[in-house]
Amino acid sequence: MAVITAPAEQDTTSRSHPATSPSERHVRILAATFMGLAHLTVLRQRLKGALFALVEAIFLASIPTIAGNVAGLITLGTPQPDLPTKDRDHSTFLMIDGVVTLAVVAVFAAVYYISVRSALTEHRLGGAERPRTIRDQLSALTTRAFPILGLSPMLVLILFFVVVPLVFSTLVAFTNYSSPEHVPPANTVDWVGLDNFATMFGGSALWTGALTRVFVWTTVWAVLAVSTTFCGGMLLAIVLHESNIRIKPVFRAIFILPYAVPAVVTMLIWRNMLNGAFGAVNKTLIGLGIVDQPIPWLSDPWLAKFVVVAIGLWAGFPYFMLLTMGAMTAIPRDLLEAAALDGATKSQRFRHVILPLVLYQTAPLIIMSLAMNFNNFGAIFFLTAGGPTVADTTATGAGATDILITWIYNLTVGLMHYNYGSVIAVMIFLVLAPFAIFNFRRTKAFKGEL
Repeated sequence: MAVITAPAEQDTTSRSHPATSPSERHVRILAATFMGLAHLTVLRQRLKGALFALVEAIFLASIPTIAGNVAGLITLGTPQPDLPTKDRDHSTFLMIDGVVTLAVVAVFAAVYYISVRSALTEHRLGGAERPRTIRDQLSALTTRAFPILGLSPMLVLILFFVVVPLVFSTLVAFTNYSSPEHVPPANTVDWVGLDNFATMFGGSALWTGALTRVFVWTTVWAVLAVSTTFCGGMLLAIVLHESNIRIKPVFRAIFILPYAVPAVVTMLIWRNMLNGAFGAVNKTLIGLGIVDQPIPWLSDPWLAKFVVVAIGLWAGFPYFMLLTMGAMTAIPRDLLEAAALDGATKSQRFRHVILPLVLYQTAPLIIMSLAMNFNNFGAIFFLTAGGPTVADTTATGAGATDILITWIYNLTVGLMHYNYGSVIAVMIFLVLAPFAIFNFRRTKAFKGEL
């Protein structure tokens, strides 16, 4: 009897032994061969496998369109002077279609990778021996796969509304997209490699000189704008904080008014007031007998730069005043009292206690303000419009008070030199990216703190 039952027990054991289950290598090959194939066969997860397979089927059906868009990105169109303008290849549209297509391919590659990882994970969890029901698969979507599903819409939006425009703007810097010979649809745009960068960075004395001048003024403007507004705001914050007058809130509200008024309105009003011919400032000075001739506030290059910094101080100091007052309020009174008991004067208490603590709390915001003023379009454009003109303004579009961002506006809207504007945009990104990364690394979210 024992001899008869032993082979049966041995056969049952061999059928249920894990060695008969598909190997991980076999699952990987099936998952990599076609999306969802491993789920449909060895894992027997019909719903998930069908969804993955549907994604690849749609992608395969779109391959002719994808290939055409990528080819258009490579060639940027063919000149067709015999056709009507509306029927010719539009290089910018071809570039946009190509970049969007590459983004779609990137999304498909990410989904393909997720499908392979999903198949391997299910195999390691014993999916081949214990197939999951549809209810189990739907439950997994709300537990283990929920982070991916929750972040996917945001990642897709960032890809198509942030990354794609950035890539397109950067690619323009490697083309000859400029007036009058290469503006679509009348003419096509061609890839020129690094020629635009070579022209701007040493290849042309005219363009290199304009770039150097504008970049130096942009840096000076950003540093002066931050330093003057910070010092002015801190000075007023100390005065209001240390004074004992009862109408202190009234003065605080008055000082906040320049910051509360929209910057566009502020700059346009000051632009009219400082007009050399009919501005209220010159008329008042002449009427009081202080000056005999109108002062060229906005028509003299150096005086215009001084005016820009001064008006920037007037409009920006309330921001730092509020920040400084908030930081000073948070300073423990025990520290100041201990310093006073040790014989420290008011100036020493400010220099050794108040100032270090205020700088520690406001340093990230100061750096952010520096980056913001480096790219502050409104403060320059609505006050001086980049003027007055200098020797190379007609050819390059760069005025005496133009910063990089306003120069881009003049190059693209005025002169239609989109290629050079894109080069400057790339330059701005390379300058401001370290500031953004530095501030992000200082945040508690990055450090994993609460």
